[in-house]
Parts: sequence; structure tokens; C-alpha cells
Amino acid sequence: MISSLRQPVVGISGSDLLLRQRHATPIKARSFLPSLSREKGQGSLVSVQKPLHIGASLGVGNFVSVKSDDKRGDLVKCEAYEADRSEVEGASTPSEAAKKVKIGIYFATWWALNVVFNIYNKKVLNAYPYPWLTSTLSLACGSLMMLISWATGIAEAPKTDPEFWKSLFPVAVAHTIGHVAATVSMSKVAVSFTHIIKSGEPAFSVLVSRFLLGESFPVPVYLSLIPIIGGCALAAVTELNFNMIGFMGAMISNLAFVFRNIFSKKGMKGKSVSGMNYYACLSILSLAILTPFAIAVEGPQMWAAGWQTAMSQIGPQFIWWVAAQSVFYHLYNQVSYMSLDQISPLTFSIGNTMKRISVIVSSIIIFHTPVQPINALGAAIAILGTFLYSQAKQ
Repeated sequence: MISSLRQPVVGISGSDLLLRQRHATPIKARSFLPSLSREKGQGSLVSVQKPLHIGASLGVGNFVSVKSDDKRGDLVKCEAYEADRSEVEGASTPSEAAKKVKIGIYFATWWALNVVFNIYNKKVLNAYPYPWLTSTLSLACGSLMMLISWATGIAEAPKTDPEFWKSLFPVAVAHTIGHVAATVSMSKVAVSFTHIIKSGEPAFSVLVSRFLLGESFPVPVYLSLIPIIGGCALAAVTELNFNMIGFMGAMISNLAFVFRNIFSKKGMKGKSVSGMNYYACLSILSLAILTPFAIAVEGPQMWAAGWQTAMSQIGPQFIWWVAAQSVFYHLYNQVSYMSLDQISPLTFSIGNTMKRISVIVSSIIIFHTPVQPINALGAAIAILGTFLYSQAKQ
């Protein structure tokens, strides 16, 4: 049992000190603190294994005026407490261990959902190569899930106004372009190659911010771009199944997501919407933007013909693939936006880097993607550069 003792306040006036100095009467320790010794049979009130600290409040002349019944001023307030008492630490703070566990759960869920999405997305695109429809279904599924959640009260609906949707529109345009471009890329090349190229997003972020917005960065930030650009270039040159459409899709996705982040920072300042509801509104607006373009580019006739082919080749489980990739796309993005409410941008950036590693490694294992050692080296250099960038940016 941990026990503690608060010592009674002992008052000493200035006149008392003068008299004691004149008579030179020694003051015993028990004048301030009672003896810690106890007779046998009595319970101990003080943990003798922990040090006692004596805290004195000092004012002008090493004394502080404290009002008491005898109306004497200039008193010294002396208190004792054990070393681990909460009063020493001040106000109680949330447990750091609990916070770390919560962040770990966010990261583990984020990575797991992203890996599952990429696996099912690639399976769908291999059997049903219509990336515009696949992208539309992902946004439609997420939008429907959130609308049902708001209607049933599972999630609190956001309070928005026309100004909010006006600010969100350019963010949604950039998000739509980035989402479709990434899906087009994965329909043409390996998942691992798409994510290796997408790890070069920080380079686009710095270049756009520097030349279009006029922002400047520390020298270490510019130096971190060297391994990013070099690693992506090495991976692209040595890719066995290189495809220009797939490569350009990943590059366009990088650029679009950079503008999405810029528009989001500028337009959404002061908007009190949670991360979960923010992404839900973004999905709904992106769905409205994408749907007419998907119909114009691919169209229902192509979708129907492709669907029949996929069902004949894969069977009923193809429906599960489509549903899974749509649901997991929304969930992993929702968790990533929710995590932004809990962690710093640096922690999020590091988590995003680790996410790419998990996706690249898992996709290579599951799809048996052939990888040359020089190609793996390029990927490692690019990912290392991304990590260095996240450190230098702070």
C-alpha cells in the first residue's frame, strides 16, 4: 500500500525568529516534522521506503504572508509529500501508454485495410479491366455506407453549409483525378510498381510548392529528393513489365494528390468537420464528379460485356471481389483521415511510408511478381528517401 502524509502548516513569525536567534535555542527536527518512528502494533502512515520532500512557499524576504487565526503575518508554509505523489507532477495527464496503443491500433488497421484493398482491387482489374467503373464503385460504396450511418444515427452527420461544399470542390476534383489515375495505373502494371512510383509524391509536393506557391524549404528537404527521384527512376528502368500508361497513371496520381493536399489546407481552414465526415463528404462530391466521366469514357455497354466475361471466367466469387475492393477502399481511407485527428503530420507521414512497404511486400508475395535485385534496390532507395523527407520536413 502506498501511503502519503501532508504535514500540518507550521507558522513562524519574524519576531519568533528574532527571539530564537537571541537565545540561540536549537530547534529540533520534530518542531517541523513529527517522528517517523511508531510503536509496535500501530499501522504506519508513511512509506519509509520513499523520500519525503519538504516544500516551502517563499515570498518577499523569504517569507510569504499567510492569514491565520492569531493574525500574524510573514509565515512559512511547510509541507511534506512522498516522491511519487501526484501533486509533484501537477495535473493528471492521459496515460502515454494508452495513447501509444491507440496510435498502434490506428496504424495496424490502416495498413491491413490498405493491403486487403490493393489485393482485391488488382484481382478485379485483372478480370475486369475497367478502372473508371471500378473507381466509381469504390466511391459509391463509401458514400452509401456513410449516408446510411448518418440516417441511422450510427455516426453524427456533419453540419455543413454552401461555403463548405464550395471549398471542398477543388479538393474533390483533385481527389477524383488521383483516384482514377492510380486505378488506371494498377490495371496496367503490378501493384508493387505503382506504389514504388507513388512513393515519389514528396518530390512533386516540394516542386509544386516551390515553383507555383513560392514556398522555400530547408536544404535537407531538397537533398532528400535525390534518393526519392533516383530510386523511382531505377525501379522504372529495371521494371520487367513496364507499361507507359501504368507509369504515367502513377505520376498523374502523385501530382493530383499534391494539389488535393494544397487545396485542402487552404480551403478547409477553420472548418469544424471530423476526419471521418470530411472524407465522407469528399467521397460524395467526388462520386458526383466522376460518374458522368466514367459513363463517357467506358459506358454501360462495355461494362455489361466485361461483366459477363468476368463472371464466366471467375464465377460468383467475382461479385465478392468487387464488393470487397469497394468496401475496403472506403474503410482504409476513412481510417487514415481519422488518424490525422489523433497524430502529428510527421507520425502520419512515417506511417504512410511504412504502409507502402507493407503493400509492396505483400503484393509481391501474393501475386508472385518477378523482381530483379536492382529493381528491389531502387524501391528501397525511393522509400528510404521518403522517410528522410518526412524527417527533414519537420
